[in-house]
Amino acid sequence: MKILIVDDEKDMEALFRQKFRREVRNEGLILNFAFSGKEAMEILQENDPPEVVYVFSDINMPGMTGLELLEKIKNRFPGITVSMISAYGDKENYDKAKNNGAKEFFTKPIDFESLRREIRQLIN
Repeated sequence: MKILIVDDEKDMEALFRQKFRREVRNEGLILNFAFSGKEAMEILQENDPPEVVYVFSDINMPGMTGLELLEKIKNRFPGITVSMISAYGDKENYDKAKNNGAKEFFTKPIDFESLRREIRQLIN
C-alpha cells in the first residue's frame, strides 16, 4: 500500500521513515514524499488510477496550501483517503478540512500511534 506524506519540512521524511520502518519492512507499506502541493499532484497523476491510497498533508505550506491540495485531490481522485496535519489546532482549519473531505485532522507534534491505527485500518 502506497501512502504519500506532503510537508514542506524536509526533516519529516526521516521522522516518518523511522516511525514506520516496521510497517515498511513487514507489511509492505510504501512511503512516498512530496515537499509541496504541486509536487504531490504530480506524483498522484503519474499513474491512472493513482497507486497512492492515502495522503497525509500539512496544511501550512508555501504555494498550494494543504487545504487547496485536499480540494484538488477530492475533486480529481475521490477514492483517495486524505488526512491533514497542522501546527495549529484551530477550529477554522479543522472545519475546512473536515468539510472538504479530510478523514482525520492531526496537530503537531504528531500522535504517531493514532496515525498508525488509521493506516492499519486501510491496510486491513
